Amino acid sequence: MFEITGKKELAPHIKWIEVKAPHVARAAKAGQFVVLRLHDRGERIPLTLFRWDKEKGTIELVFQEVGKTTYELGTYNVGDKIRDIVGPLGMPTHVENFGTAVIVSGGVGAPIGYAVTKALKEAGNYVITIAGFRSKEFVILEDEFKKVSDELLITTDDGSYVRKGFTTDVLKELIDSGKKIDFVFTVGPVIMMKIVADITKKYGIKTYASLNPIMVDGTGMCGACRVTVGGEIKFACVDGPDFDAHQVDFDELMMRLTEYRDEEKIALEKYLKEVQ
Repeated sequence: MFEITGKKELAPHIKWIEVKAPHVARAAKAGQFVVLRLHDRGERIPLTLFRWDKEKGTIELVFQEVGKTTYELGTYNVGDKIRDIVGPLGMPTHVENFGTAVIVSGGVGAPIGYAVTKALKEAGNYVITIAGFRSKEFVILEDEFKKVSDELLITTDDGSYVRKGFTTDVLKELIDSGKKIDFVFTVGPVIMMKIVADITKKYGIKTYASLNPIMVDGTGMCGACRVTVGGEIKFACVDGPDFDAHQVDFDELMMRLTEYRDEEKIALEKYLKEVQ
């Protein structure tokens, strides 16, 4: 059993929790994730690691309430216990001193973006963070990003905070301004990652994308996270989640994201009726 030691709401339906999980905290690296099960009858879901503290033996997770299990997890409070947490899983993000690194994150991809930003900064890179959100009320982790970024550029779809537009607009402006960029990492909505890859490919900028949105089981057993990378079939949860963005078949990936949509909707509606 894994006890929740901290909790707060970051934005509507987006929550942060701190959990006592010393074995995970000791081995965790940027880009990795855990699989958790709330109780004996619960489903297994993957959640990416935001932060971890080896001394305290805690891990921090940020999640959005979008399905049955994340809604249920959102009802847990400090002192409550999660039945199972397995991890860290997945291959860590490759980190080295590239020079100037740009992290492009969208929405709830921000927690992963933060972990990678921090790791790249500690490796000596000049790090520019581009973080996009729907509107001001959904902006999360701004203060955290400021502490680990040399530059932080925020966008909102509706223009309610900082500047109106998309992360991909800012990335293209940076490149067109003559800014030398040596490495790009992107995480968030698949369509955003596809556009990031299209932009950087034209300029030959090394780019990696975190394909965590496609993961279901998290251990390669279900096969739901199959992706085509460089013409070969890969499993996002065990071969990734990071892949060369210029080799990913994003069109195929976007089609696969809808595969369990109906089942997820039914499960959520059933759960919400039960708790009302």
